[in-house]
Amino acid sequence: MSDLILNVHAAPVARPRPAPRGNRKHRRFLQRRRAERRGLRRDPGPSRAAAGSETGGSGSPVPAAPPSGAAEAVVAIDCEMVGTGPGGRRSALARCSIVGYGGDVLYDRYVRPAAPVVDFRTRWSGVRRHHMARAVPFVAARKEILRILAGKLVVGHAICNDFKALKYFHPQALTRDTSKMPLLNRKGGFPENATVSLKRLAKELLHKDIQVGKSGHSSVEDARTTMELYKVVEVEWEQHLLLSPKQE
Repeated sequence: MSDLILNVHAAPVARPRPAPRGNRKHRRFLQRRRAERRGLRRDPGPSRAAAGSETGGSGSPVPAAPPSGAAEAVVAIDCEMVGTGPGGRRSALARCSIVGYGGDVLYDRYVRPAAPVVDFRTRWSGVRRHHMARAVPFVAARKEILRILAGKLVVGHAICNDFKALKYFHPQALTRDTSKMPLLNRKGGFPENATVSLKRLAKELLHKDIQVGKSGHSSVEDARTTMELYKVVEVEWEQHLLLSPKQE
């Protein structure tokens, strides 16, 4: 019997990759951000505010907008509340502003609560009675706001209050609260576990004054400031979260 000769070309054996650490959704987000960052470091050009939006109370120019991919990936939100119910003790949404990564206004509307407003809290909210004349009903506003937030990484300061006013829960893995970030506190010279106001963080880290005067807060200004603070520690924070197994 003739010998049977087989020519076998052995394929190289690939070494198994170590299992990636961190949350899968967060890893996908970081991959997008790394690709987008190349564009962010180029000259982004002028920004365009959303039609019908209002400028911040400081009158400062709108920051340059990033490439559309980055603007779609990360947003910052700030809400202003008024008082309803007995004694005006129940907080209700009266204005909501959402800005993109470069500070461009994606949404800025006054919102009419379902219940009558008892206390406009103007000193803090900046909301007055005449704003309700052109306000969007809460149900319609909420639907539009949640459409914008869906699938995004959402930045806010004490953001749980904003979500509570919206009667909404955003995925924890896609939420960044600048009031609970030890890195920011450390850079600003505050105790790491302290809850520091947006105004104080802006003064120490951004060297700017917000929420000044007696006309109330501007939710556009506050949302932009929150996004600026996020950028101060973005790389370190995201890397820390990537290596942290606690987030889903």
